[in-house]
Amino acid sequence: MSQPLFQSSIASLPLVGRGKVRDIYAVDDQRLLIVTSDRLSAFDVVLPDPIPGKGVVLTAMACFWFERLAHVIPNQLTGIAPEDVVTAGEREQVAGRALVVKRLRPLPIEAVVRGYLIGSGWKDYRETGTVCGVALPPGLRQASRLPQPIFTPATKAEAGDHDENVSFDQASARCAATLPNGAALAAEARDAALSLYGEASAYASGRGIIIADTKFEFGIDAHGTLHLIDEALTPDSSRFWPAESYREGISPPSFDKQYVRDYLETLDWNKRAPGPKLPDEVIRATAAKYADAYALLTGKRLS
Repeated sequence: MSQPLFQSSIASLPLVGRGKVRDIYAVDDQRLLIVTSDRLSAFDVVLPDPIPGKGVVLTAMACFWFERLAHVIPNQLTGIAPEDVVTAGEREQVAGRALVVKRLRPLPIEAVVRGYLIGSGWKDYRETGTVCGVALPPGLRQASRLPQPIFTPATKAEAGDHDENVSFDQASARCAATLPNGAALAAEARDAALSLYGEASAYASGRGIIIADTKFEFGIDAHGTLHLIDEALTPDSSRFWPAESYREGISPPSFDKQYVRDYLETLDWNKRAPGPKLPDEVIRATAAKYADAYALLTGKRLS
């Protein structure tokens, strides 16, 4: 595994921007280079310590799902090797952790699908009996499996802010205000997200993993065709629970960054930047969880 990469420095391409985890460069008018760093964000704050190998795992897992679910909806992949769009001296930065993707116009929402009651959904349910306006049966417990998966969109946070859960009607209005045929695209994104989650969760259950919830992002091309973009079904965008240790009433053990969130909840931290440093044992355990999730889902181990 290459050395931990907190931030890329590709000088041969214009930098478009840096997200919480990904650095984005312009290849040309039609394509972008997205480099997945080893940065880790929790509660929408980028923590100061990278997780070694995390970006490689995320990239490999996203590619696995993009290819497996390509029949559901088109995705951002171009098939162009990242090493072919940078200089020889920059290839080490992109090897195994970058993608050359189509330039697409993103929908202004995050498409969240929940199959289990956990996280902010559990908090909303305790307060209102609903999640993002979706009414749920009474008597559910933390980590309860829902009668059927639900679509619970969120707004995309600006830097330093937190994502906000919204109803489907609010998400639809947000899309309609910024995109041609935005309301129809919101409905298409909802249906695609539910289909993607359904197929992925069925596959994962056969590998001993429960996908409790996940977040998708979508974008459109010049013809208005919806595409799956960003990442897909990774430990950064999903909750992966080992099926053998799952039970209701607790926050189950996980193969994702919930392990880090649980550690951070023990600290006296206001969930605002700057984030606290992580102990070495938390960094090592998190790296191992990400690698184990990939191995279980794909049957392969990354070297």
